[in-house]
Amino acid sequence: MTKKDDKKDKAGDFSCSECQTRNCYRHDSRFPKFCLTENNQEIADETRGLYAGEGLDAKVARAAAELEAEYYGRLTRLEETVVFAVKLGAKKMGVASCLSFLDESAIYAKAARSAGLEVMTVGCKVGSMDKTEIGLPESHKFCPGEMEACCNPILQAKVLNDWDSDVNVSMGLCVGHDYLFTKHSKAPAVTLAVKDRVLGHNPMAAIYNSKLFYSRVLDFKKYPKSRLVGKK
Repeated sequence: MTKKDDKKDKAGDFSCSECQTRNCYRHDSRFPKFCLTENNQEIADETRGLYAGEGLDAKVARAAAELEAEYYGRLTRLEETVVFAVKLGAKKMGVASCLSFLDESAIYAKAARSAGLEVMTVGCKVGSMDKTEIGLPESHKFCPGEMEACCNPILQAKVLNDWDSDVNVSMGLCVGHDYLFTKHSKAPAVTLAVKDRVLGHNPMAAIYNSKLFYSRVLDFKKYPKSRLVGKK
């Protein structure tokens, strides 16, 4: 690597998380030299065209912006997702739920139905496919030697696609499975809850406690070691 390339690589360490001006919001300060707004004007113009149109991206963007103006600090995220679906003119809402969130999904479905939405919930173990069927060895199961179904977010998406859902909600899907569900969902997919088994499904607690009890999150070398080390 040349000195020039090395300098360029270090410059890449500065992005929005390192910005101290936040000038992009109110235009009441200045843009830093590494500002992504300043350096991506051509692409920004392209996105402006998408939001100003009449396609799905524009409808979703406007519905989200209206939500903020109408209900900022007044609605829970649960309520926001229901109002968002109504704003989009949705009739059918799909819920892609973790198996361990099905009780919570039942409550959520009741809330969504109160707004006149049809709701279909699809659990993550749909298809009931053993983990060995996707190439995982027995030793890599949580309970080796037992039937242990893998999550099937692609099938969750396809079931809801076949049902013609207008909007889908992700409820507690695992890291990675949330990506697969969103990728294969034909309807707009939003997130109500994310999974964090350690912190009661509140992953931001690790950020807020990073200077105290969870300082380990700032050093990858201190992360707990895998249980699978040495297993084949």
